[in-house]
Amino acid sequence: MLITEDIVFEALKSVVDPEIGIGIVDLGLVYGADIEKDGKKVTVRVTLTSPVCPHGQIIVSQVNDVLKTLPGIEETEIKIVWEPQWNPRTMASDEVKDKIGIW
Repeated sequence: MLITEDIVFEALKSVVDPEIGIGIVDLGLVYGADIEKDGKKVTVRVTLTSPVCPHGQIIVSQVNDVLKTLPGIEETEIKIVWEPQWNPRTMASDEVKDKIGIW
């Protein structure tokens, strides 16, 4: 099976921000995934809800664990990025906005 960014995002839906209790994909914390041509390495760009997020390492560890379950993936890299700054009003799914009461 050829791993694609869509497959990576779908797999990462199972990773939940422990502080908020909502998935990082639906929160808009996953900015992208790069799969090398041989399909054996995936690099994911994620952000956190804030630079002082107390659960950042837990999220990174969970992302890494999920990526390693994908067939053919031998190497993973998780990059924490801060640009663009996370904004739930523009990055979270509509369901998340309803759940946390923002629009």
